[in-house]
Amino acid sequence: MSATPNPATITYEQMMAMFRETGEKLDKVAESMKETDRKFQETDRKFQETDRKFQETDRKFQEQTREFNQRFAKLGDRLGELVQAMVEGGIKRMFKDLGYDFDVCNPKIEFGNKELNIYDEVDILLENGDYALLAEVKTNLSVNDVKKHLKTMQNFRLVADAKNDKRRFIAAVGGGVVRRNVQEFALKQGMFVVQQSGENVEILVPKGKPKVW
Repeated sequence: MSATPNPATITYEQMMAMFRETGEKLDKVAESMKETDRKFQETDRKFQETDRKFQETDRKFQEQTREFNQRFAKLGDRLGELVQAMVEGGIKRMFKDLGYDFDVCNPKIEFGNKELNIYDEVDILLENGDYALLAEVKTNLSVNDVKKHLKTMQNFRLVADAKNDKRRFIAAVGGGVVRRNVQEFALKQGMFVVQQSGENVEILVPKGKPKVW
């Protein structure tokens, strides 16, 4: 950087040199400001792109949530149809193939005992003179549904004993959707699992003998 000339002795050439030097500095400042502005614009563009992606992700999430809720609502509306389909679709015949020959198949049976303070219901009841099978059916079977059915089996046994009903009772759970962990949990409890397999319905048998109440 050149020394600043004394204003009293400055020449025309020196003054012009100062103007040129100042102009060059201003040009550099202007260029720097342009670069800074470009970076700001680039950053703003990236922010806008990120915001757009967030909005797109949120839109897809909302869309998937709506779709899931609609499907789940339809499943809920179909519970009665699912029970009826199992009754009419040959669940009695399928258990006969497993060695259980039931004479009667009834949907939605309520039972209870006032003295025992028991009031309960079962979705499907298969009966004969020796056995009765109680099935709990859900559109989307959960572990809690299986636990609830264990309690229903206990209640049915207590009510039957109060009536001197000496038949043996076995349990099944079924659903339009049965996840693997639910399936395994039910089988460990000694229950049959009735589930959809492609276009057909299959019955999974617990290892060893089914639990008898």
